[in-house]
Amino acid sequence: MAFSNLTSKAVLLYDEWIKDADPRLEGWPLMSSPFPTTFIIGTYIYFVTSLGPRLMENKKPFELRQIMAFYNFSVVALSLYMTYEFLMSGWATGYSFRCDIVDYSRSPTALRMVRTCWLYYFSKFIELLDTIFFVLRKKNNQVTFLHVFHHSIMPWTWWFGVKFAAGGLGTFHALLNCIVHVVMYTYYGICSLGPAYHKYLWWKKYMTTIQLVQFIVITGHIGQIYIMDDCPYQYPIFMFIIWLYGSTFLVLFLHFWYHAYTKGQRLPKMARNGISKDQ
Repeated sequence: MAFSNLTSKAVLLYDEWIKDADPRLEGWPLMSSPFPTTFIIGTYIYFVTSLGPRLMENKKPFELRQIMAFYNFSVVALSLYMTYEFLMSGWATGYSFRCDIVDYSRSPTALRMVRTCWLYYFSKFIELLDTIFFVLRKKNNQVTFLHVFHHSIMPWTWWFGVKFAAGGLGTFHALLNCIVHVVMYTYYGICSLGPAYHKYLWWKKYMTTIQLVQFIVITGHIGQIYIMDDCPYQYPIFMFIIWLYGSTFLVLFLHFWYHAYTKGQRLPKMARNGISKDQ
């Protein structure tokens, strides 16, 4: 009886909470509730940390070079498209880069932002292939906690972002992330073409710098909300989550930067999709 009452209260709280969701997302794929997203992420975590490595234990690594080349350059194209859409739906057409609130109207620009936010959220499921390629190629040392955490938390938190606040200053980090992904996945794509193309990757040393600058800019931009007077952004909790996420990864990348450059230690090989320079 106690469990039944607790369940009923939880359902009532959920129903009350979901009433504040953006009605423009009604009927959109995966947006009815957070449970499909949670299920997909749970399945992903189970596969890349347990089932996948066990299935591959007595098998030879898959040769996926051509598939990964297609995948990486496809992500580049998608990231370019999303960058353009984020710019045209607000960031280059009226946003101030300060207190930009969510436009809940059904104007063409506002709806364009909604579509772009949903596409960005969906792209995070596509990027789960990064880890799956690691597993299929038996690069299990690359399936670290931080890697899995990053790939898991992004689609899950972005479900809430799209469902309640598709637009405004909370989307700046997505715009910047798309720009960085154009550079990163171009690098991974060239890597996947084989050793003959590695001579074109002289700019590898700048990859960490680019990612470091990304987190500095994200943290600085989102931190404005704590020093601006009377910013009426509708969901301040999202700002705190973005700031916390940006700050966490900023610290992690500063730690890497310190050990790789300041202390003069050997740079770790760039490895994404199981690709490193010696492959």
